[in-house]
Amino acid sequence: MIISKLHYISQGNTPEDHLKNIQSACTSGIELVQLHLTDVPEAKYLEIAKAARDITFHFQTRLIINGNYKIAKAVKAEGVHLEKSDLCPTEIRPHLHTWQIIGATANTLEDCEALLAKGIDYITLEPFRTSTKDSSTITLGIEGYTAINNALISETPIIGCGHITTDDVTAILETGISGIAVSEAITQNFDSIKQFNLLLKASATGEIRHTFN
Repeated sequence: MIISKLHYISQGNTPEDHLKNIQSACTSGIELVQLHLTDVPEAKYLEIAKAARDITFHFQTRLIINGNYKIAKAVKAEGVHLEKSDLCPTEIRPHLHTWQIIGATANTLEDCEALLAKGIDYITLEPFRTSTKDSSTITLGIEGYTAINNALISETPIIGCGHITTDDVTAILETGISGIAVSEAITQNFDSIKQFNLLLKASATGEIRHTFN
């Protein structure tokens, strides 16, 4: 299984905006999209996920569903991404197709170690930084990424996330982080996908190959 180095986490003021932005990201060459809807009824989430699956399938782009493993299975997405408030990966795994992957969010070294013990397929480590409006969360930054990566003994891909821009990529990769997940910078400028890919060397041959047990 290959874990893409660049993930686009969908954004939009409405579910339909998410679809429009996913279309733009796919047109611009993104290789993995995470559909990330919040406060949406399950029936609506399923409707939007089916439409997202149609778009990503056309572009041969991988699709990850945030938070809802039932929808991920129903639309045959490549996997599901779990936030810390979601169900445990070991509970979800038996309900997915055998080829589907599970990613999950971590904020600390202890989070990472717990997820690795549960056989997670990739970890999103956040926040690299927060918006200026959010002062309640401690940011990890380069120092945090370096410390956590140095302490972990694992080949499981670790993906950086949290207001990352193209200016951050080189320094982030030097910490040992495998790739990045981006929302704002891509939504604001879909052409930035090409620059992110160049910086990440995220061609198909340059992606992270991860062997699952």
